[in-house]
Amino acid sequence: MLQPLPKLTEAGARLLEAAAALFYERGVRAVGVDLIAETAGTTKKTLYDRFGSKDALVALYLLQRAHRWRQHLLTRLAEGDDESRVLGVFDALEAWMGAQRRGCAFVNAYAELGDSEEHPAVPVIRAEKAWMRALFDALTGDIALGAHVHLLYEGTIVVRTAGAGADTATHAREAVRIALAAGGSAPR
Repeated sequence: MLQPLPKLTEAGARLLEAAAALFYERGVRAVGVDLIAETAGTTKKTLYDRFGSKDALVALYLLQRAHRWRQHLLTRLAEGDDESRVLGVFDALEAWMGAQRRGCAFVNAYAELGDSEEHPAVPVIRAEKAWMRALFDALTGDIALGAHVHLLYEGTIVVRTAGAGADTATHAREAVRIALAAGGSAPR
């Protein structure tokens, strides 16, 4: 279960919005609290008063992104049988990524933060990746097939981010169709 987002003051919401845009566009380590506060029209003191630390703000940025992604995805998957919903994840991903070229915010942050158990964002990152894997397991009705489809999903993000073309999701959907046919149809 995804932890709920905290209620934020107006200044806190502006700080989170500024941090989210900056972290995604430039990277977590490249963005300092001075720039976040300036972009949000607040002070560093306000940032620390609302969030306690930059690390906590990074974790909240990723938690907020997880909430938005899940809402986007689950809304798009609300109808259809499991097989069409498995394929629908790739449609949702394509729509989500749009013109974004920085790929997965969770992978990007993890690449910068490393495997630090001490950073509050690492459990958020792991939870999001585990949730996607569990979703594919549930939609396919098979943990091995779910693992294969999850790898196709993650690979789609990487290949599209690396500039291999806008048709990446189309190729991934075809690979999923083949995997579903080889592994049996998804449960109905």
